[in-house]
Amino acid sequence: MTPGTLHLIPVHLGTEAPDCIIPPETVETARGLRRFIVENAKTARAELKRLGHPVPLRDIRMDVIPEELPESVVDRLLAPLAVGESAGLMSDAGCPAVADPGAMLVRRAHELNIPVRPHVGPSSLLLALMASGLDGQRFAFNGYLPIREPDRSARIAALETESARNSRTQLFIETPYRNASTFAAFLSACRPGTRLCVATDLTLPTEMVRTKTVAEWKNADAPRLDKRPTVFLILAQKTS
Repeated sequence: MTPGTLHLIPVHLGTEAPDCIIPPETVETARGLRRFIVENAKTARAELKRLGHPVPLRDIRMDVIPEELPESVVDRLLAPLAVGESAGLMSDAGCPAVADPGAMLVRRAHELNIPVRPHVGPSSLLLALMASGLDGQRFAFNGYLPIREPDRSARIAALETESARNSRTQLFIETPYRNASTFAAFLSACRPGTRLCVATDLTLPTEMVRTKTVAEWKNADAPRLDKRPTVFLILAQKTS
């Protein structure tokens, strides 16, 4: 039996993001699916309603990815695809399987010879990198920093050193309510000449992207980041 396809369906980065952020081809693919594997059912239903899905939401099969995701659960979620039904994989926001538990399903789909098709849509990480003015050829995404000090500052310093050695842009995300303390940690831990980009509310009317050296940031007003999705990027001066 020919397996179904796992479609990777990007999601708007916020309720105020313009509809045009999701291309028509992605919208039409999502509208044609009747099964979805999602990180959050409420967010997914809202997104499908926004995309104008023609089927009543109560009639759409929606499987939620649990916090604990052993291979047996992954196989259960993918079982309908193995027998020919296609499904859409959706994150809370942005592109699924990037900094997202959906990556485990994509990996397993390849192992099971289930076709995987990525669709075009917003990625906060790539948008931030594009707008930062930092090195877009050598970069690494590091996810979340440690919550507590001194571990957080030590991790920042280590990645700053690696950035200087390899001319590599380092990207980070944070839980929005910790943005202000994370921003302060970058100013405290990084060298004055390191460039720090703060990319907030990407694709939204309140979008802000600013890149300054750490020394310049220390002499500027701190950006208002509370409860606003933000990507942090640093690029240190290259060492000889």
